[in-house]
Amino acid sequence: MTQTSSRFFDEIGRLMNDAAGVAQGVRREFDTVVRTQAERILRDLDVVSREEFEAVKEMARLAREENEALKARIATLEARAVASPQGPIVTPPPPPPPPTTPPPTM
Repeated sequence: MTQTSSRFFDEIGRLMNDAAGVAQGVRREFDTVVRTQAERILRDLDVVSREEFEAVKEMARLAREENEALKARIATLEARAVASPQGPIVTPPPPPPPPTTPPPTM
């Protein structure tokens, strides 16, 4: 009897072990399918990647900093022009660019 029950429990243990292995394989396959579908949906929605977002965010930060520096420079130049003994300096606008003409056809 002990031999039969021992073999029975060995078989049950082996079956449970195999079932656990199959369950892990199914889980990995499920994760892969879900991830692939999510990536496809995001690609179809034309959503930017995290790297692209961070790059554009950094470009915007640098542009804001440059804008602030230019504002400060303009304010300094305007203050200096008003305080000048000659009075404010008025410069004429630059001339418009020459019109572009298409190349002659032969």
